[in-house]
Amino acid sequence: MINKIGQVMLYVNNQDDAVDFWIEKVGFIIITDEDNGQGMRWIEIAPTKEAETSIILHNKAIISEMQPELNLGTPSLMFFSEDLDKLHSTLSNKNITVGEIVTMPSGKVFNFADSEQNYFAVMEKSK
Repeated sequence: MINKIGQVMLYVNNQDDAVDFWIEKVGFIIITDEDNGQGMRWIEIAPTKEAETSIILHNKAIISEMQPELNLGTPSLMFFSEDLDKLHSTLSNKNITVGEIVTMPSGKVFNFADSEQNYFAVMEKSK
């Protein structure tokens, strides 16, 4: 059902400063820089274009406003799945706290929580 860890979501106060740090100082590259037109911007960075796992830089204030229950003090994991609807149904049937499926430009995604209310995300990338 979950086939790999795809992304680590890092919540930052200033996305442009974070990009500068990771690109200029660490040597990563920008894979994508997207904006949904409603104030939500996410920047995908990685050591190389071929890297299997990347970091998504999210604006901490906007994510906090959208989902105040999330712990934004530490990075979050984004798992990838090839059948998001089935996984969503399976987790829901096991009485796991599961969020609604949301369609983003890069794919469909939902959050789920463990028994300590740590939140994780799962995405089925657009083809």
